[in-house]
Amino acid sequence: MAGNSFGKLFNLTTYGESHGPALGGVIDGCPSGITLDLNKIQNELDRRKPGQSAIVTQRKEPDTVKFYSGIFEGVTTGTSIGFVIENTNQKSHDYSHIKDSYRPSHADYTYDKKYGVRDYRGGGRSSARETACRVVAGAIAKQLLKGIEITAYVSGVGTMKLDKPYTDIDLTKVETNIVRCPDQDMASKMEQYIKEVRSKGDTVGGIVSCVIKNVPVGLGEPVFDKLHAELGKAMLSINAVKGFEYGSGFHGSTMYGSDHNDAFNNDGSTKTNHSGGIQGGISNGMDIYFNVAFKPVATLIQKYETIDKAGNTVEMQGKGRHDPCVVPRAVPIVEAMAALVLADFHLINKLYKYFFRSYFPLSAISF
Repeated sequence: MAGNSFGKLFNLTTYGESHGPALGGVIDGCPSGITLDLNKIQNELDRRKPGQSAIVTQRKEPDTVKFYSGIFEGVTTGTSIGFVIENTNQKSHDYSHIKDSYRPSHADYTYDKKYGVRDYRGGGRSSARETACRVVAGAIAKQLLKGIEITAYVSGVGTMKLDKPYTDIDLTKVETNIVRCPDQDMASKMEQYIKEVRSKGDTVGGIVSCVIKNVPVGLGEPVFDKLHAELGKAMLSINAVKGFEYGSGFHGSTMYGSDHNDAFNNDGSTKTNHSGGIQGGISNGMDIYFNVAFKPVATLIQKYETIDKAGNTVEMQGKGRHDPCVVPRAVPIVEAMAALVLADFHLINKLYKYFFRSYFPLSAISF
């Protein structure tokens, strides 16, 4: 199975299944000499872990990360960073009823047809539980990216939307409620709505928005490795994601060019930011902002019709512990993937500077 690695210089490879003994990963390319706050890494995992509130899956997992290499006395050594997150609360029998059938809109059918075998316990490798590994790597990437602030928040649940630009929102309020919406009134409405949806055995989707501040000019590699293209790839690789837009996004297609153009200030900043901090695939120093759309969770605790391996129509009903809405737990995942993209481009820029300085004697490179 290919496709388990992300990044060129700051590279993450993950492994593990939802109901296997453990998940884990290996981070290659992290520079040496970075003092890591391990509590911050665990805190990021705690933001993602199941069972954290009444509106998420009630699977109880501590999601405690254990590092086995690449860190000595809290400092990165420059070698590969290996880590493990043990699964402790699997209930595989909750999935025995789908052993020979396919859940609609899940990866059951496609995995079975592609590989000829599938781990039906919680979806196996296709489970969003894999994203815990991304959060670990993203937490390390955040500590590499000193000064850059990455903040994601829930801006939509179902038809409810926080129709405010991020500049009018207090982003310090994201963690003050279980929905992770920085507007308390909207958060209360979203929380109640998620509970109502759950009581019906149904699910609902939503939107996670992300803002990245203090990004230096110059991150991104045209033409095929544009910054927004890599951010889009990163976000679309997250389970349940159906859409990505940055800057003015789809709304920008309705505007006149005279209104959409971001006029310059004398210092190179822009008066507006419809570009979303990226022009020509390269960061321009303005805030980067984007939205990520998540579909409703496919597992329904309702009766539904589907097919079995023989193509026969069968009636099934979902069991197990599932999120009625994924976006509250997706917030740290979005931040983590954004951090991985920026860390990779940061190191690529450092490599370029090192290359040029080897021909032109300048000051030594510093990470």
